Amino acid sequence: MSTSSLATRFASLPIHPSTLANLERLGYLEMTAIQAASLPAALLGKDIIAQAKTGSGKTAAFALTLLSNLNARRFAVQSLVLCPTRELADQVTTEIRRLARAEDNIKVVTLCGGVPLRGQLATLEHGAHIVVGTPGRVMDHLARGSLALDALNTLVLDEADRMLDMGFFDDIVTVAKQCPKERQTLLFSATYPEGIASLAAQFMRVPVTVKVEAQHAEGQIEQRWYQVEDSERGDGVSLLLNHFRPASALAFCNTKAQCRRLVTALQEQGFSALALYGELDQRERDQVLVRFSNRSCSVLVATDVAARGLDIANLAAVINVDVTPDPEVHIHRIGRTGRAGLNSEGTARGLALNLVSMDEMGSVGKIELLQGRESEWHKLDELKPTGSGRLVPPMVTVHIQGGRKEKIRPGDVLGALTADLGYSREQIGKIDVNEFSTYVAVERSVAHDAARRLNEGRIKGKSVKVRVLED
Repeated sequence: MSTSSLATRFASLPIHPSTLANLERLGYLEMTAIQAASLPAALLGKDIIAQAKTGSGKTAAFALTLLSNLNARRFAVQSLVLCPTRELADQVTTEIRRLARAEDNIKVVTLCGGVPLRGQLATLEHGAHIVVGTPGRVMDHLARGSLALDALNTLVLDEADRMLDMGFFDDIVTVAKQCPKERQTLLFSATYPEGIASLAAQFMRVPVTVKVEAQHAEGQIEQRWYQVEDSERGDGVSLLLNHFRPASALAFCNTKAQCRRLVTALQEQGFSALALYGELDQRERDQVLVRFSNRSCSVLVATDVAARGLDIANLAAVINVDVTPDPEVHIHRIGRTGRAGLNSEGTARGLALNLVSMDEMGSVGKIELLQGRESEWHKLDELKPTGSGRLVPPMVTVHIQGGRKEKIRPGDVLGALTADLGYSREQIGKIDVNEFSTYVAVERSVAHDAARRLNEGRIKGKSVKVRVLED
């Protein structure tokens, strides 16, 4: 093993042996570029400004730092992570809990809008070590006196650029002013707008700045570019889907109006497609994201702001319906595919398909400059249907009215479907339990039957209302 690879192993860091053992169990051996660049200084207690894209391993970088600062025996909030969206906050909470398994009884609480305050107040009364939340809801709790930050030693601003885009600058400053001055501050951002420097100047102490280039391993993502007229974009998406037949595709549009139009057109052609944009309420967002991530929907059409923070496992393709004028945003978009690296044949796992009008060629030039390579151009008329029949997702989502409030756990749902109703474990997919709802992915051929039988049966000895979610 080379000296350089030794230096990028987690074992080279001053981390507790039990945490290292947990990292090994999770399959974390080698640090990602952003972890290797930020963790040595962060674990020494220095303030950090880190520029890294979504999916680069940044969550583990700040989670390991705040866990190293934590005294599990002290029942007080010692770390606060601010995130732009509820979805990202939920993902961060899940990751921190995974990394904290080595320590007994570390309590992580999520504070976000769209969830009743009552339950959050009760949870905070029982004490928490780490709070992950959105700025608005964290400010609510500070104003009510239900959240105290006097014991805080680590403040994390995750996706700070997106929080600034969403108008949270003043809220972040307000929250930071209520944190102890003698604390460590870690700021993570995909891009570096002027507002970041302004934030850093206000409340960071001689921060160490680290930047990891927003690039992907050569060959990890296959990129194809297709020149189109504006009027051809909708048909172009259909041609791409029917030719490449990705199991899951995330299609980016630059506007909400185009999102809505494209989803309607795709659904009319028989595709399982859903839209994600800023005006959806929290319940609608939850349902859309659950159905896409559990393989019940083939195509998610989204704007950049709505899709920020999404980390969908095994995403087969990204389709850029419009080219973004910001080349770094393009890198972030396509970086959501190909995350599993190369397959056993050494070929790309990820596919990035781009539709470009003549008016957007200047933006393509900026992307080529940033990536350091020319675009690979293809013609739309090369695209021919390659499969028989419609592109149908393998799973269907069954919605159960009742969630954590009713003490429902994933194991209860799995037991009801397998032990009680006799379905095989392979016929049941991802199970998501939210505050008031539970979503379970069921193999398409048995989904309606499973929903009917659950409606007639019981979960944890109680009758439940169940329905199938379809377009």
